[in-house]
Amino acid sequence: MLNRPESALRIVIRSRFYRSAFLSLLIAGVGLSAAAPQLTLFLVRDLGAPLPVAGLYYVTNLAAPVAGYLVGRWSDRAQDRLLWFRLCSVVGALGWLAMAAANAVWIPFLVSAVALSVAGGSMAQLFAACRDELSRHPTRAENGVIAAIRMAFTVGWIIGPVFGSWFGGVFGLRPLLVATAICVFAQMIPLGRQRVERYDDPSLAERTGSRRRIDHMMPLLVFTAVCVLAMTGDTIKFGYLPIYMAEQLQVSDSVRGAVIGIQPLLELLLLPVVARVADRFGPIRAMTAGAVLGLGGNLAYALSTSVAGLFLGQALTAGLWACVGSLGVSIAQRLYPEGVGTASGVFLSAIPLGSAIGGTIGSIGVAAIGLPHVFFIPACLTSVAIVAFIILGNRLATQGR
Repeated sequence: MLNRPESALRIVIRSRFYRSAFLSLLIAGVGLSAAAPQLTLFLVRDLGAPLPVAGLYYVTNLAAPVAGYLVGRWSDRAQDRLLWFRLCSVVGALGWLAMAAANAVWIPFLVSAVALSVAGGSMAQLFAACRDELSRHPTRAENGVIAAIRMAFTVGWIIGPVFGSWFGGVFGLRPLLVATAICVFAQMIPLGRQRVERYDDPSLAERTGSRRRIDHMMPLLVFTAVCVLAMTGDTIKFGYLPIYMAEQLQVSDSVRGAVIGIQPLLELLLLPVVARVADRFGPIRAMTAGAVLGLGGNLAYALSTSVAGLFLGQALTAGLWACVGSLGVSIAQRLYPEGVGTASGVFLSAIPLGSAIGGTIGSIGVAAIGLPHVFFIPACLTSVAIVAFIILGNRLATQGR
């Protein structure tokens, strides 16, 4: 099997579990992306929160790494990898229902910090189950398999915001949050009663006996921290790029929507390309190239005086997120193979952590240097990430010899 080329798409279609994982992520992606852009509006319009208070909502993402680590640890001790996927899905559905029923501003903050942080572990544990299956049935196209499954979530993020805007406008924001709860619960349906047994590699038995030692986790933690540096610009972009386009460039609503919407579409197209690049040159080198593209995207935002420059920035940023989406969790799992559930949880929790840090940096940076120059800050952080990726890649290559 390992000596002949294989089609990742054929592998996904042939496997009942991979097909189910694809549909599960599609449903979750639609539900989560439908609600995410509307949450600030819900806090302001339905709960009467002042705009500065509503902006602090994303600080609750700081709880995600703790929840991701704990869920991953518990998953690595369970026999059925999908047990914690289902538990996280149920917790998430209840959390979104509680959000929809909230009658005080503090309730969504508490729900996000507790229930939704735990719920974020569902996707991580689904990818941990994918790693277990890939370990049992090795293939040279494993990067392509993960990328193909991850594409479902990206498709969901293309469909969801459009659906959320329409649904919220017609039925209201509280019903929209209920619909999100239904989607989060429904992500379990494609998997039915399937089980994925935790895979224990015999060659890792000695390390597993001392798996709590922090030195075994250091490569994973370093890689995750570097990814956080590279991802900080995304929250700044979503928060302030529309304002820059509306107030300084004075472009129409349709053009603003096109600029924001082009990134996930390009990311979807680039996911299989990134997987092939990683197969040929190695995942860490591909991630380094993605960070270079992210640097170019931030510089394009910072230097743009027209919409054309913003489209260029979005195209370059799509390359970064295609690398993060298709390779990030796989690299994390390889860096901590004795606990792929923990690795998945820690890495995927870096995305909301990067969102919280980026939001804080954006607020301070806009006040200090204004728009669009605030994007020089994530450009500097991404430059540090590029250097760190190069160093990490060289060290891993030296250890592998």
